[in-house]
Amino acid sequence: MLMWNPWHGCHKISAGCRHCYVYREDAAFGTSTPTNEVRKTSSFNLPMRRDRKKNWKFPAGTEFALCFTSDLLIEEADEWREEIWDMIRQRTDCRFFFFTKRIDRLAQCLPSDWGDGYDHVGIGCTVENQERADYRMPIFLSLPIKHRMVIVAPMLEKVDLREYLIPSLIEEVSVGGESGKYARPLDFRWVLDMQAQCRESGIPFNFHQTGSYLIKDGRQYHIPREHQHSQAKKAGLNTK
Repeated sequence: MLMWNPWHGCHKISAGCRHCYVYREDAAFGTSTPTNEVRKTSSFNLPMRRDRKKNWKFPAGTEFALCFTSDLLIEEADEWREEIWDMIRQRTDCRFFFFTKRIDRLAQCLPSDWGDGYDHVGIGCTVENQERADYRMPIFLSLPIKHRMVIVAPMLEKVDLREYLIPSLIEEVSVGGESGKYARPLDFRWVLDMQAQCRESGIPFNFHQTGSYLIKDGRQYHIPREHQHSQAKKAGLNTK
């Protein structure tokens, strides 16, 4: 999956944002612009680029993951978003995916021809705790979207999604811990519980990242950043 960040920068809106990796990486690598100032990037038109022979630089079948250093639905990008929808509209030969903590803004940010959703666009709703799940999930399920995922990350507590796990509406639930020096720990029991909820509902489950600190069998383990994805996969919890 190819990362496409047409803009960079974000502002924090909920508990899951406390140790945002975008802020952390900007601080580590240095930037002359504050992280909470949203600005266009040089990758703004990435899917539309062509090679010297005028062929698409990124061919049919390419999967684009949008706005991993911001949020597609952030207010500061309202004036640019229609251009993004237009590029997505032109590249129906590719697939596009984004996840958001601002699902309550989606209805006002959709293009006029969205209808029941674009076949080649998937949307993930992030819920980091029960309070955010109970606020965001009813909104998420009420919207016209062809491909839905739920992202429980960073998972900050045990979360009950049973009333929202409707197989005809949700294609996958993905769980992950928080990374970074000051990350809040992920209790493995929460992950097992979420997998059980998905199994009961018949929805695919993905444990995509342990986070920096994982509690298992009463012990807390520090997982180096480079092993957080592989260690999650080794848990053997993922289902298709």
